[in-house]
Amino acid sequence: MLKTYLAAGLLFTAFPLFAQEPETADTTVTEETTVEEPMEEDNYPLLSGTFKATRIINGHSTETLNKGELEFRVEHRFGDFAGSSGGVQQWFGLDNSSDIRIALEYGLTDKLMIGVGRSKGTGRPYRSLLDGLVKMKIAEQGKSPVAITALGMMTYTYMKASTNEYDVAYFPEQAYRFAYATQINISRQVTRRFSAAVMPTFVYRNYVAADDVNALFALGGAVKYGITKQMGIILEYYHSFHDADIRKDNMQSFGVAVEWITFGHTFTVNLTNSKGFGETQFIPYTYENWLKGQFRLGFTIGRIFTRG
Repeated sequence: MLKTYLAAGLLFTAFPLFAQEPETADTTVTEETTVEEPMEEDNYPLLSGTFKATRIINGHSTETLNKGELEFRVEHRFGDFAGSSGGVQQWFGLDNSSDIRIALEYGLTDKLMIGVGRSKGTGRPYRSLLDGLVKMKIAEQGKSPVAITALGMMTYTYMKASTNEYDVAYFPEQAYRFAYATQINISRQVTRRFSAAVMPTFVYRNYVAADDVNALFALGGAVKYGITKQMGIILEYYHSFHDADIRKDNMQSFGVAVEWITFGHTFTVNLTNSKGFGETQFIPYTYENWLKGQFRLGFTIGRIFTRG
């Protein structure tokens, strides 16, 4: 655990070709959201930063990095807050780590970004995960009634294969280590303080258990209420659809968070029942129940650098 935080700290102070974004820069996460903007021909106000950061809680937002921006991300989930695995003996989950992700994401243009990351993995069923993503902005609010982005991502686990041939992690073929997700993300800033989003998502895993399905459709939804220009409260929910006689142990992903934006930084502190990161993990592999105290504290820190 200590090595992880030391590595994160070194990366924050590295990147000699990059510098922290100045306060006057026009970046995705630093620009203040307002409705008193110039009007386009269709009378839609020009807006940016509907959800401010590129993520909402577990899932993506409609935001992308601007051209030349490099974001270093550290995402962390602790253990169960309460229930049989939490409580005061585990210091409400702070003694444990459910998952950790470290990633670099880059804006190729103002509308196209890419990213790579590595996660510890939850162990149910995978550990040692690599991920890659491509995200493209299709429409911006102001030029259309809503903001729309398209997301494609892939994960690969390089964990040691199980010796049990009935285990999902047996991996008789390399292709079984891959999973994929595609998403169309649609959001709108309804008022100066209130934003909403829907996220239809398709997940495909090359190998699953006998009581599961390879192809899984989920519909996500999120709302944000801005307390100040820099801080807001977020709710996010993903509902996966499948036959009632399969995936009986699975739960739907739900989270609540406080998002705080400063110049060049994004901070999100959240409570969620999901352990893993990325749509291929938190949508199909959430097993924890909020009503049993099986939710956990988590945080995300993003630092944006621009080429000097």
